[in-house]
Amino acid sequence: MALNKNLHQAKDSKKDEFYTQLADIERELEHYKAHFKGKVVYCNCDDPRVSNFFHYFSYKFEQLGLKKLIATCYKNQQIDLFSQHRAEQAICLEYVGDKNGNFKPDEEEIGIKHLKGDGDFRSEESIALLKQADIVVTNPPFSLFREYVAQLVEHDKKFLIVGSMNAITYKEIFQLIKENKLWVGYGNGDMKFKVPDHYESRETRFWVDETGQKWRSLGNACWYTNLDISKRNEDLILYKKYNPEEYPKYDNYDAINVDKTKDIPADYDGAMGVPITFLDKYNPKQFEIIGIDRPLVQELTGKISRFKIDDKEIYARIVIKNKKL
Repeated sequence: MALNKNLHQAKDSKKDEFYTQLADIERELEHYKAHFKGKVVYCNCDDPRVSNFFHYFSYKFEQLGLKKLIATCYKNQQIDLFSQHRAEQAICLEYVGDKNGNFKPDEEEIGIKHLKGDGDFRSEESIALLKQADIVVTNPPFSLFREYVAQLVEHDKKFLIVGSMNAITYKEIFQLIKENKLWVGYGNGDMKFKVPDHYESRETRFWVDETGQKWRSLGNACWYTNLDISKRNEDLILYKKYNPEEYPKYDNYDAINVDKTKDIPADYDGAMGVPITFLDKYNPKQFEIIGIDRPLVQELTGKISRFKIDDKEIYARIVIKNKKL
């Protein structure tokens, strides 16, 4: 629970500027290379001159076989890692590959366009660029995550984006997960982000490096995607046997409680409540997702509550069944 505090605070205070490290991008994108050949990639929440997403795709352009790379940012025309959003207009950068044979994205090879508006992903200009894209890859604002994903789904786009693992519990996001229209990627858990100087350093997972750069470590960062990945076809190896002492039933819902994904019993064919981190191992051919705690309890009792054991609420649980029993 302590690890989730920083993401809650970021969402509540609308502090949405988290600069994703190139190493984290490289580790995640390593699993998706086959998806990008001949595709237009759009990074629509990134200042392209300093974004590591733009850096990754521009330097890997030929290796991935991309068709075009587009990047836009919100209210910024300054070459600065973190914009204070003082400029009302934003810019758009487009890159279509190497032209001089050095296989590097040189300045003269990148097309720069000044947008008429502020570059907000919801603007008409940004939506027009979105319609050109095949795949969207970025770190969108945490505070607008629901709206951001809804736009991608509305326009039927493939995507790979960074968010909070808590977003799994959002009604709109969970419904997409249940319908197998969205799932989690590989590098989920603790991620370190650069943040602007004006961010307050009151959080425990916050520090300043030797150069004066501020950092925040978010314990439940998560990659979300609808690109097919191999781990979604891998069965979770189950080895434990069910016994009622180790797996108590909830007071307010007919399912057993499983505290850790690795402890899912191999021989239980009923409903099981598992942590949201289960989705990191979720194979839709092995398990069926029934629902998530609060809506299930509300439907059954008319009251909004998490699952309870001995009259005490426990943290969020997803209800699943084993399809292979």
